[in-house]
Amino acid sequence: MKARAVRIHEPGGPEVLRLEEVGVSEPGPGEARVRHEFAGVNFIDTYHRSGLYPANLPLVLGQEGAGVVESVGQGVQSVAAGDRVAYAGGPPGSYSDIRLIQADRLIPLPEPVDTRTAAAITLRGMTVEYLIRRTFPVTEGMTVLWHAAAGGVGLLACEWLSSLGATVIGTVGSGLKATLARNHGCARTINYKEEDFVERVRELTGGKGVPVVYDGVGRSTLAGSLDCLSPRGLCVSFGNASGRPKPVDVLTLAEKGSVYLTRPRLADYTGTHEELLASASALFEAVAQNRIAVEIGQEFALEQAAMAHGALEERQTTGSTILSMG
Repeated sequence: MKARAVRIHEPGGPEVLRLEEVGVSEPGPGEARVRHEFAGVNFIDTYHRSGLYPANLPLVLGQEGAGVVESVGQGVQSVAAGDRVAYAGGPPGSYSDIRLIQADRLIPLPEPVDTRTAAAITLRGMTVEYLIRRTFPVTEGMTVLWHAAAGGVGLLACEWLSSLGATVIGTVGSGLKATLARNHGCARTINYKEEDFVERVRELTGGKGVPVVYDGVGRSTLAGSLDCLSPRGLCVSFGNASGRPKPVDVLTLAEKGSVYLTRPRLADYTGTHEELLASASALFEAVAQNRIAVEIGQEFALEQAAMAHGALEERQTTGSTILSMG
């Protein structure tokens, strides 16, 4: 069987993405063959493309997809042909019409969630779930700082955190993004192009700082993020939107108030089938309870994957970005 797929043969900019025809075999033991309807576009895809996260080449990009199971291999019981499913994380391959994947990484979709929504929310939503519920359990009354509050992860986080009774301070890059973030539950916005976010956070917190900073931006923000923490606070560095963060001298953590720094990965919070389904269940429950909504800011055709990467890296996107298989 043949499928269309967007692959890279060498690392580089969006121009290295190629739409090609690839072969897809029958599923082996433990595998499922999924026909994608939509794929999510995430910053981690740009890290694989650029070489920041090295991978074996050629590589079909994409960590997030949603569609319908076409067939399953021997021993698969968790899903069956005809099931609507989504996945997030694991081996790349969602920028394609059809792919093989380990069946135990698939998440059956509850009836209210369509595949378009699932492709836009699964990776981002499960990321928010583990960050705010397990990496640092946020509770009512806390004030947190979230960088890139108008991005796909940021908007979900603002909504989910505000539903918990937390106050979110969010950094943004424009007035339009500030309005968008506020409309999704961000209590205070800081335009990092116009204000020093460290000074503003200290001002908004009466000089105390915040107990946790969620930093998916990386190089341009990490040092400042540590300066925003209250004593014994935690900086959660989970992305590299502005580039790989510079190394941090461990003694700096003591100097800034015995603060903590962690670098979590979704894979380590959804490593078992049970953890994966529990995370997805919490996410879909939050959607069903209207605690979070889906903001699909951009939709591209599969053959426009390079345009999608360019828009994402140039900070021209808001909310989630998805690819349609047509």
